[in-house]
Amino acid sequence: MNSHRPVTLLYAALPLLLGSITTAHAAPPRPTAAAAVFKQWRETPHRGDDELLTAGLGIDALRSATAPAFSNPAQPTAEEARRRAIWSSWRGIADLTPGGGFGDVYGSLQASPGREFSAYARIAGAHQPHRVLVQVPDNFDASRRCLVIAASSGSRGIYGAISVAGSWGLAHGCAVAYTDKGAGSDYYDLDAKAGVQADGTPASQGALAFIPAGATAAQGIAFKHAHSGDNPEADWGRHLLQALQFGLQALDRAYPESAPFTAANTRTLGVGVSNGGGAVLRAAEIEGDWFDAMVAGEPNISVAGAPPLYDFVTQAALLMPCALLALDDLPQPPLQAQAVPVWTQRCATLKSAGLVQGEDTAAQARSARQQLADAGLSTDALRAGAFSTGFDLWRAIAATYSSAYGRYGAGEHPCAYSFAAAAADGRPSPAAAEVRATWWSEGSGIPPGSGVTLVDGNAAVAADAPLRGLNCLRALGKGNSADARRVRAGIAAATAKAPRRDLPIVVIHGLDDGLVPINMTSDRYVPMARNAGAQIAYWRVNNAQHFDSLLGFPDYRKRYVPLLPYMFAALDQVWDHLEAPQHALPQDALIQPTPRAEAPLLREQLSIPTVQAIPSR
Repeated sequence: MNSHRPVTLLYAALPLLLGSITTAHAAPPRPTAAAAVFKQWRETPHRGDDELLTAGLGIDALRSATAPAFSNPAQPTAEEARRRAIWSSWRGIADLTPGGGFGDVYGSLQASPGREFSAYARIAGAHQPHRVLVQVPDNFDASRRCLVIAASSGSRGIYGAISVAGSWGLAHGCAVAYTDKGAGSDYYDLDAKAGVQADGTPASQGALAFIPAGATAAQGIAFKHAHSGDNPEADWGRHLLQALQFGLQALDRAYPESAPFTAANTRTLGVGVSNGGGAVLRAAEIEGDWFDAMVAGEPNISVAGAPPLYDFVTQAALLMPCALLALDDLPQPPLQAQAVPVWTQRCATLKSAGLVQGEDTAAQARSARQQLADAGLSTDALRAGAFSTGFDLWRAIAATYSSAYGRYGAGEHPCAYSFAAAAADGRPSPAAAEVRATWWSEGSGIPPGSGVTLVDGNAAVAADAPLRGLNCLRALGKGNSADARRVRAGIAAATAKAPRRDLPIVVIHGLDDGLVPINMTSDRYVPMARNAGAQIAYWRVNNAQHFDSLLGFPDYRKRYVPLLPYMFAALDQVWDHLEAPQHALPQDALIQPTPRAEAPLLREQLSIPTVQAIPSR
């Protein structure tokens, strides 16, 4: 559920198998699935100053708060749109600050020349396609073939997992396959009747990546996660599987002399963080030896018999602004001087509505905090939730996910939420062509951000019923109306099942995660999976919250460590085991790292678990 937009250090700039495999006869045939159909195939070379991993930008340009330029601001070229999308994707997920360690302590930013293959894929019965893209480095070794498969975090676009899967996979000479898992940044302007082409450039006709149903009647902005009518979360696992299948077909095209590439003769590793981590675990359910191993970081995952994450999100949207006033020493941003008056008013509003107890703000805040604690939220997770609260992410997430769960089209949200282009003052207005041109590259997949705002249709009655919209969102998950039953059916369809018993899985989660709390997700999933016989290792990381990119702020890096080093370490250890089974698979670990504050990060501060060789018999 990583809906975090790229951040800068400026507050106003805010808008994450056993045995080796070599040839086709080295493993038994694997079960087959219905062949996926991919349309709008594209193949593009990327070398020199436009390589695969950073689009030729390198670390300095990725760190820059200035986006790569468009020669024509209203109509970028495909190369320009891609370069800015990669810039935005890196900055939205990874901590790239000097001293933060990316590129020297962990991770790789080494240029990787090669080719990209991309297409539209479609789940059987889906109304809308999802994007798939494969990066094939020039140093790919067809005799030691490997494919890393990743789903974007949050609702991000097709490059949303590049800092995770691309950084590790390309450095290992693997091809890397991506999917936006039915979400992404293919925004559609319902007023201008304009969308995005396969190459990321804006257009009003042709084979657009997303044209919502009912586009002629609705107004504002539509985007796939909220308005596809497909409830994409229910199919995250199948999206990842189709990315794998597309990766194999792309390798057939890239190296026809070495074809066929199959799941039986190609090493396949699934990896993702946040919603991408949830997609990895959902793909682990699918029958057949498609994947050799999985690494899931901070996964948004719900299990049967426990409240879904939507329940927490809607409760947080109501209560967390007030509850945070019960804590001292909150991380900044959000700036306390700006947040405290707003949060104080929320306490009073909750008191008037009978949702908290207490005669003063302090007592009301304690009441709100206790309700969140009773739901399972730790104090550390609540503290880390200040960021999501300060920037109103809970409401944006709830409006988007409820629309998706209920399969509502644009203009149909039962709580009167919609999305529109925003003027400089934040009010809805027609989108300028120059703004539309940035959406595919910079949009996070869940507005507000990139010139798009969340519109609350309840605003007209806000003086008399200030919580109407939030109460409506919560009732969709708790009530008995027809709309509530419709939304809950979508939530149920997205519930996880047990993974394959013989599939090595590593789950990694920060104990301080305030967006996807560990005890509401991974702490529930891992025991369920183990009870079903899963082969799973669980790394729980102290002093780690959800957004590595927030470590660009001094107040965050003195409290927290990045999570990506543990993702890369788990991939390394799984890879070593697949290369040489005498290397053990990762084991459970409670990790106690030390935040770097203002000193350069040292690897020993991360306390990364090690594995021992399996004694020979």
